[in-house]
Amino acid sequence: MALFLDIILHLDTYLGTIIAQFGNWTYLILGLIIFCETGLVVTPFFPGDSLLFTAGTLAAPGYLDPWLLFIVIALAAILGDAVNYQIGAYFGPKMFHSEKSRFFKREYLESTRRFYEKYGGKTIILARFLPVVRTFAPFVAGIGAMSYWRFAVYNIAGGALWSAIFVWGGYYFGNLEVVKNNFSIFIILIIAVSFLPGLAEYAKYKHRQRDV
Repeated sequence: MALFLDIILHLDTYLGTIIAQFGNWTYLILGLIIFCETGLVVTPFFPGDSLLFTAGTLAAPGYLDPWLLFIVIALAAILGDAVNYQIGAYFGPKMFHSEKSRFFKREYLESTRRFYEKYGGKTIILARFLPVVRTFAPFVAGIGAMSYWRFAVYNIAGGALWSAIFVWGGYYFGNLEVVKNNFSIFIILIIAVSFLPGLAEYAKYKHRQRDV
């Protein structure tokens, strides 16, 4: 856990080391991380928003090509959701059959399902900006709540929008002096803000439960 927190808080340092050691293979490494974070229901804890922002930050001084980075990230995010949809369609009901499952907790599924029901098809786009929900939204869609072609349209739009906002956000703002000098704080802020909508929804849900 300590190592994980250290990586998150010093993503710029760790990613800089990866770029120095692996060069152009860094694009593949980043693509695989984003693919797993969006495409596998067992890895919702992988870095997403913060990693994209950091990668964009390192693209500004030329360590990475910003357009190639954006394309790789967007494709990985879109492909990840597409695979996650198929996993949900095929394995979903079996994965969440047990109430005591350690990794496939029913509350995760139900929380995402409520969010999906509230916002409809827009969930696939909105969920891109919410950790955990981002991982489970395409999975829930695959279980049967959405036709694949409708899902694909929202998936492509959401994947491109999410990648663009954080990659280009890091590219244009990550090297401002105030950000560079307080990079760990800004990473924490990005993570905290991304969790706020989900926490608000959970608080509303618990409040409704008490009122029943």
